[in-house]
Amino acid sequence: MQDQFQRKIEYLRISVTDCCNLRCRYCMPAHGVKKLRHADILSYEEILRNVRALAGMGIRKVRLTGGEPLVRRDIVHLVRGLKQIKGIETVAITTNGVLLGEMLDELLDAGLDAVNLSLDTLDGGRFLSITRRPSFGAVMESLTRLTEENRLDVKMNCVPIAGVNDDEITVLAALARDYSVKMRFIELMPIGCARTEGYQGVPMDEVRARLKAAFGALLPVGEATHGNAVPVGPAAYVRPAGFRGALGFIDAMEHKFCDTCNRVRLTAEGFLKLCLYSNAGLDTRALLRGGATDEQLAVAIAHAVWQKPEEHYFEMDAETRDHRAMYQVGG
Repeated sequence: MQDQFQRKIEYLRISVTDCCNLRCRYCMPAHGVKKLRHADILSYEEILRNVRALAGMGIRKVRLTGGEPLVRRDIVHLVRGLKQIKGIETVAITTNGVLLGEMLDELLDAGLDAVNLSLDTLDGGRFLSITRRPSFGAVMESLTRLTEENRLDVKMNCVPIAGVNDDEITVLAALARDYSVKMRFIELMPIGCARTEGYQGVPMDEVRARLKAAFGALLPVGEATHGNAVPVGPAAYVRPAGFRGALGFIDAMEHKFCDTCNRVRLTAEGFLKLCLYSNAGLDTRALLRGGATDEQLAVAIAHAVWQKPEEHYFEMDAETRDHRAMYQVGG
């Protein structure tokens, strides 16, 4: 499946809920948010029907996000259903890790292929300050499980924020020295609380410089992106000497990667988003609940994907910008 700019769309991110069991300062207000009504969220069967249509057009990788995806009841059932869809090669989850430890065995049995663990600090006090929740112990248990697990592709995601956790960049990076995991540093995006509260991300060039000073030359490594390889994301990876794993950088602001974007997003309400920062897309819920056939659904999706925007415009406050927070659009 291609868009009008000849980009091959193979990767779908699905937000299964807008709810979360943390209240991270750069993501969600302390008092939480008004939850979507249960009836407004796609059922698992509606999600699977969307994915079957998309898989028939070339989607091969699915990632479950939120909110926090593991707070949605019976998420293991969805993972198992996704793995049974012809054409879907990889099912992954991005999680804050609070519930992962107790659910990991079930998720593996259902066929889960990969986990991204959001990890902004290794300090318990700072974790409480950032997330506003006393769940550090549970996250550390999940981290331990992941570093010992050889059946999963494991990535850690850190958002370096000036004056918040930027002094832990090298400490977090050392996880990839000691374990066969990918430690990724993600540029703070001006969305939701990160925008309204005035948080400042650490430029990725500065992150690279700090890591080079601490660990030596950052030798480029890559992930297979040709042949029958599973579609990959936008991170650029390096491996300092002596590292078992790799370090990754995602800097959508400093270095746009829109020309190679291979993804679309499905929100919890069933809106197929073509770009994270744009409100362009397709209301698949209306089609699904309006009696559309599988063929009609596929045609509508293909037409929408063809119109995927050429690039994001984070730096502009245009009318076409999606003003919702990250937890509402699936990140």
